[in-house]
Amino acid sequence: MNARVVIVGGSVGGVRTAQALRTEGYAGHIVLVEAEDELPYDKPPLSKSLLLGKQEADDIRLLTQEQADALDVELVLGAPASGLDPAGKLLHVEGRDPLAYDDLVIATGAIAKTGPWPLRPGLHVVRTLDDARALKDELAAGGTVVVIGAGFVGAEVAATARALGLETVLVDPLPTPMSRAFEPQVGEVFLDLHRERGVDCRCGIGVAGITGDKGDFTVALSDSTSIAAATIVIGIGAAPATGWLEHTGLTVRDGVVLTETLQSVDDPNIWAVGDVARWQTTTDAETGEDIRVEHWTNAVDQAACVAHNIVHREDPRSYELAEYVWTDQYDWKIQVVGHTTGSPRKVLLGDPADRRFAWAYADADGTFIGAAVANWPKALVTFRRAMKSPSPLDTVIAPLQPVPQEAS
Repeated sequence: MNARVVIVGGSVGGVRTAQALRTEGYAGHIVLVEAEDELPYDKPPLSKSLLLGKQEADDIRLLTQEQADALDVELVLGAPASGLDPAGKLLHVEGRDPLAYDDLVIATGAIAKTGPWPLRPGLHVVRTLDDARALKDELAAGGTVVVIGAGFVGAEVAATARALGLETVLVDPLPTPMSRAFEPQVGEVFLDLHRERGVDCRCGIGVAGITGDKGDFTVALSDSTSIAAATIVIGIGAAPATGWLEHTGLTVRDGVVLTETLQSVDDPNIWAVGDVARWQTTTDAETGEDIRVEHWTNAVDQAACVAHNIVHREDPRSYELAEYVWTDQYDWKIQVVGHTTGSPRKVLLGDPADRRFAWAYADADGTFIGAAVANWPKALVTFRRAMKSPSPLDTVIAPLQPVPQEAS
């Protein structure tokens, strides 16, 4: 009987795993199971170009039926995974017979958090294509938009709402936007950007409660003020989609816990990629420490690693994270390489007032560890290349002009 790989989740990680398996020479049967009744699609455009109407659903497909047929990948759509039997190597799917597998790849991604506010008409998250479609319809109706959470998605939705000409309020208890990725000095630049474009930024202020209904909400804030809103978007992060793995015996701790080769610590025939994966790095394997990263490029790189390891079990690769994430807001492209918070040394190159600048970071030994880049392709290429091997910060930034400024 031919070998079979079953991939759970039509995320970018799931699709790229299927594609990479064929590239690696896998000749067995591949089944990709997706909970949504949609051909796989890319998620970064949901909060930007799709909301703006610059792209439609078919423009952001990761895999068409024709492409799946060409790869000999069986698509099972509208089929949420409901459980797993590792001993019997069976995936349970709602409304269908169990699917047998030789290797199982979990790529179910993450689900949006809503905090204490259950979703109802007028309250939105942006995690799926249906989410984006529903929000797009309401934005077209006009009225004030309140975005709760100034992370990447929240900041992108705020920028999109302003581009549509809507009155927009961005609320976050932290003092600057995108605080997980940027230190306050950098975050302040983007806070100024949103304010310059007309967003009413209420950073450093929390949400005390939401009352009212669609089109007529009142958002009470922790500073005793309130905002009238027609539409509310909640962008306070996501949690790995692992609920269906309860009672399976797999170790799940804010993600599926994996070895450095991205195999389950409990079962060498179960793998995970993307937002749902929590893996041990090669340096932390002995201590048992592990990490989980919600980056598009991380999912793509993990897919390639898993595909290689399934096909070449005699020569497995340990997964090494090459951190890279980006966001498009207004006419700015903001990109992050490596580690950009908590560094003992940081250097500013360029001038934020000129729209093209970068912050570069080093560890205590002066080794370059990461950068935050705005609208500067040359700097990004330089920094991404430098991440491939340890290099002194001064050496990395030497080719870049204007003259760097040491941060105080």
